[in-house]
Amino acid sequence: MKTATILEEIVARRRQDVAADKTVTPVEELERRLGSAPAVISLAGRLRASAPIAVMAEIKRASPSKGDIALDIDAADQAASYARAGAAAISVLTEPHWFKGALEDMRAVRARLEGLVTDRPAVLRKEFIVDAYQVFEARVAGADALLLIVACLSETELRDLMKLTSDLGMEALVEVNSTDEMARALDAGATIVGVNNRNLHTFDVDLGTTERVAKGLPPDVLLAALSGISTREDVRRFQDVGAAAVLVGEALMRAVDPAAKVAELRGV
Repeated sequence: MKTATILEEIVARRRQDVAADKTVTPVEELERRLGSAPAVISLAGRLRASAPIAVMAEIKRASPSKGDIALDIDAADQAASYARAGAAAISVLTEPHWFKGALEDMRAVRARLEGLVTDRPAVLRKEFIVDAYQVFEARVAGADALLLIVACLSETELRDLMKLTSDLGMEALVEVNSTDEMARALDAGATIVGVNNRNLHTFDVDLGTTERVAKGLPPDVLLAALSGISTREDVRRFQDVGAAAVLVGEALMRAVDPAAKVAELRGV
């Protein structure tokens, strides 16, 4: 029998979690709450405003490859440090089992950012989204954008979730790890594509992935490089291949001074 990959295990567990969540809070209740959901801003707009390259700073308590990173971090405080240092977006991992995240982290981050800086960072729900229910959750909890991972979804699921995301006023950062996945993302109409340098089946990191996969990307599609980024030199490397943004998690979560690290990555 074929052994499930890490990604397959995570996706299977998230499908179980969503089924359980629906029995506690039906999707109809989430739809009712949409009327009081906070206003959204454009992730693409924030990335473009931070040209030549934006930093998307992540709240990540743990990961399958690194184990516990910062379990006791106050997500809202961490986000405030990122925002004051000029992060264009704040990514909040909400997967609870492998990454030790929670939707409440994102709610707290969004609440703290209101009025904190003149142009607040866009809030991204970083999650293994496999069901429309999670899109409604994201909007109600204050997300401006969310992650859709091509490797987790069929072509129909990807298109349907992208449409729902747009219909609810949010934007999708569509994650790919190969030229085939890039083609699927573009065929589905993705306008913001993140190339993950980490293979989610093995969790191996190869910083050359972005350079290979992003070749020939249409100029109207925003490119973000994800994973394995820790230095200003890494940022320059991806800027040179046309990335509009980099997403950085572990290096910021382990930094003694997260704000200083964001500034370093930005070249400030």
